[in-house]
Amino acid sequence: MNTSKDPLLQPFQLKHLTLKNRIMSTAHEPAYSDDGLPKKRYRLYHVEKAKGGIALNMTAGSALVSRDSPAAFGNLQAFRDEIVPWLKELTDECHEHDSAVMIQLTHLGRRTSWNTADWLPVLAPSPVREPAHRSFPKTAEDWDIDRIVEDYVSAAQRMQDAGLDGIEFEAYGHLMDGFWSPATNQRDDAFAGSLDNRMRFTMRVVEAVRAAVGAKFIVGIRMVADEDWEKGLSREDGVEIARRLAASGQFDFLNIIRGHIETDAALTNVIPIQGTPASPHLDFAGEVRAETKFPVFHAARISDVATARHAIAEGKLDMVGMTRAHIADPHIARKVMEGRETQIRPCVGATYCLDRIYEGGEALCIHNAATGREETIPQRIDRTTGALKHIVIVGAGPAGLEAARVAAERGHRITIFEASSQAGGQVRLAAQLPRRRELIGIVDWRLSELDRLGVEIRYDTWAEKDDVLSLDPDVVIVATGGLPQNPPLETGDDLVVSSWDIIAGAVKPADKVLVFDDSGGHQGMTAAEIIASRGAKLELVSPERFFAPEIGGMNHVPYMKCFHQNGVEITINTRLIAVRREGNGLVAVLASDFDEGWRQERLVDQIVVEHGTLPLDDIYFDLKPLSRNKGAVSYNNLVGMGEPFPQIDPQARFDLLRIGDAVHARNIHAAIYDAIRYGIRI
Repeated sequence: MNTSKDPLLQPFQLKHLTLKNRIMSTAHEPAYSDDGLPKKRYRLYHVEKAKGGIALNMTAGSALVSRDSPAAFGNLQAFRDEIVPWLKELTDECHEHDSAVMIQLTHLGRRTSWNTADWLPVLAPSPVREPAHRSFPKTAEDWDIDRIVEDYVSAAQRMQDAGLDGIEFEAYGHLMDGFWSPATNQRDDAFAGSLDNRMRFTMRVVEAVRAAVGAKFIVGIRMVADEDWEKGLSREDGVEIARRLAASGQFDFLNIIRGHIETDAALTNVIPIQGTPASPHLDFAGEVRAETKFPVFHAARISDVATARHAIAEGKLDMVGMTRAHIADPHIARKVMEGRETQIRPCVGATYCLDRIYEGGEALCIHNAATGREETIPQRIDRTTGALKHIVIVGAGPAGLEAARVAAERGHRITIFEASSQAGGQVRLAAQLPRRRELIGIVDWRLSELDRLGVEIRYDTWAEKDDVLSLDPDVVIVATGGLPQNPPLETGDDLVVSSWDIIAGAVKPADKVLVFDDSGGHQGMTAAEIIASRGAKLELVSPERFFAPEIGGMNHVPYMKCFHQNGVEITINTRLIAVRREGNGLVAVLASDFDEGWRQERLVDQIVVEHGTLPLDDIYFDLKPLSRNKGAVSYNNLVGMGEPFPQIDPQARFDLLRIGDAVHARNIHAAIYDAIRYGIRI
């Protein structure tokens, strides 16, 4: 495409502000804040997107305007004066790259917890509990409303003082739209009943803010225009609210959301995950734009450039949000401008980023370990200024492929041995579940990059010590992964099958199956979903107090949907300790960690177990005594950006490293992080 005519690259005039293209990152909270402030890590994350050519960084998700709205996701604290210099530094750096910066402001209302921060009461328009955060809120009183309006004004003034280009209010699942929705507004005063009344709080806020910041400051709103919920805000009322806000003269843009978010299941309809339709609310956002004739922004699983381009070209949106896509690759816009779309690292929809946030961690991309670590891990790998080396990598799973990519970008010569006929390792296995097939993008992108970089992969080669030594390598990286292991059983070790057997199709599900998941990740759950979907009577047994704790709330949703649809029985706090044969069936002996004398038995046709992997590490130990570093790594130097390989035997020919599951059972992100943080030091 002629980039000068690319719809995505056309500027957009938003009042007095010229946005250089149509690509934005919508508000989200990566939980990179430090003491509620956007310090270095937070700043570098957003500056990287500015370097990558994005037109608009909408920061925070959301920044808090009031002290009685404690952080639920590592939120920024916009109610503190100390935030101003930190935001100014972030904004100034983004402006150096011609990227606009705004921030989302909110009072979380009921979408938080009372037993954090200052232990102040959680409030909402009415005392309607939000299941996700479990608080029973108090009803907002008149003095609460007065002070919160003032808090919005003070916060907006701080943002203006920091030099930001504008703000947007958050109005989906938070306090502001809590007044709009019949599901959450059960009041009988001037804030209830008619749309005028339900919008009263919103209008009080925006009128007070606009009076304080003036006309030369952008003010928008990210709002739900249809809760898609029988008891919630209807499409008719939601679009009418959008129409009234657009006509009020107080706002400069609408950022449209559809759905409700008070449970994990509802949230995944608003922020769709892997295996769900792409851009499901794009047409709806376009309808709101047509009905309001007002600037409309939108984001909801618009993860590829083709869809984003379509959204602009067809007049559905004025600015298109590619938020998770920029977590995967912050340089999307620049690659489009430079005609390098094929090099964009794809968002594979794994939602590892959001699941980590909602479980109390920070956002990390499942296959871009540099995001959120920009201070130590570069998004763009530069060529080494040192000696070029020959690096032999054993294994072409995610760890091996990433190590090869990074080392090749550094200019080194790479040879990869792969025992199977295809690259991908456990990622290829995980992608066997149809709704998770997008995971294969982790592999395909790296294979494409390795092809561009001229890296040799020797398939169908079970590498042994002599195969490696014959290449006279300078560095050997063992990325052979692991193999499934059984949980410790008193008897019956030979009577069970692994989750891998089921996922790969090597073993077909029987009629009556027990799955014992002693790992808590996707592997056991994937096997269970496959078994249930094929009509088996299934019991899922976990020793945890809640099952599958490693997958996170959003990825939990499709598994539970399948389990409910297929009548899966779930048993927690229970451990499989033995298996024996009885006639044509198998008996699973179950025990409790809480009562040593407790036992139960199940008679089933098949027992499937998941207990992680053991490293496939024979070649590592064969090579270890011949290596310079004897396989040792200086963790202090690794973390401190120094030389990671101690020279124990300087006369030896090569350094030796193992990464990913060849070390111990972890996950895709850990494997890729291993590969890049070692790779940039070679």
